[in-house]
Amino acid sequence: MTDGIAALSTPVQDEQDRFRKSLTEATSRFLSAQRSILETVSSDSAVLVDAIERLASGGKKMRPLLCYWGWRGAGGAADDDGVVLAGMSLELFQAAALIHDDIIDRSDLRRGAPSVHKQFETLHDDGGWHLDAGHFGTGAAILAGDLCLSLSEEAFASITAAPKRTAEARAIFNRMRTEVMAGQYLDLLEEAVGPDRHPDVAVQQALSIVRFKSAKYSTEHPLCIGGALAGASPSLLAGYSGFALPLGEAFQLRDDLLGVYGNPALTGKPAGDDLREGKRTVLIAKALQACSADQARTLNAGLGREGLSQDEVLELQRIIDATGARDEVEALIAERARASYKSLEALPLDPPCRDALSVLAEAAVTRVA
Repeated sequence: MTDGIAALSTPVQDEQDRFRKSLTEATSRFLSAQRSILETVSSDSAVLVDAIERLASGGKKMRPLLCYWGWRGAGGAADDDGVVLAGMSLELFQAAALIHDDIIDRSDLRRGAPSVHKQFETLHDDGGWHLDAGHFGTGAAILAGDLCLSLSEEAFASITAAPKRTAEARAIFNRMRTEVMAGQYLDLLEEAVGPDRHPDVAVQQALSIVRFKSAKYSTEHPLCIGGALAGASPSLLAGYSGFALPLGEAFQLRDDLLGVYGNPALTGKPAGDDLREGKRTVLIAKALQACSADQARTLNAGLGREGLSQDEVLELQRIIDATGARDEVEALIAERARASYKSLEALPLDPPCRDALSVLAEAAVTRVA
């Protein structure tokens, strides 16, 4: 993987580092204030913010960075607090989505550490408390995720900018949240209905999930929120979308490959985790389009089966490889990456913004974790 940040010129690197530092400090202050509020209710409830802060402190900060460079590309000042608040709200929304996603997917690990619901389950076990630890962990994590959603909204609402700009950014922010929830539901639905789908329909459903569950909120909407806050013209926002949407799709398609073939030491999740979770991704849909009836039965029977062994994971990987689906997905990634880079070249940006977006794009497409 290319180390995108290292490829930036020193002035751009320094500017990006300052934004990251401001984002970290603002998030720490904000969550500290929220912890104080919770402690007036009960000291026991502060663990909700603790779980959010642990999760929000990790990750690559891709969404806030895209928001920042969308802001700068539209003429926003480098040291404005508004874009920091926007970045923080995006990061908190991401954290909420991850908390709920791990519950839905029954995923025990996130970024190499226990998922939030597993953290609360361990808290129950360590305390020697009564009733079911798993139920407690799930319930507490749902509440932490709901609180995180609420805090994301609170952070965004605190942005002070020109009313017209704030309203335009707010419209994108609101649409983003609605689309992600719809995309999450479609993902859940596809896992349940998937084996009965015609393979051609399954591919289209999977591509729709890629777009609305991940691509738009990972790249397009963050970039456009930053641009709208800075007063970007409709044509610039359209150009941002032309660059960011295919990039987001490439990003998620890469994620789908990592969910089946990724190195656990780098991804922080077990090998073949998406197979155990029963994810009906584009990779799986493409494999079912091309495989034999026997292969399809094996693949459908293995997807989402509790206790899937490593040998069984390897067998499913071999079936997918034999169909050529992995190569097809790599081709889709390359196609969308080319479209993204071509759109970036046409954007009326100054060299620092263009370079920063190019580096973020390359890192998103070629990542290994």
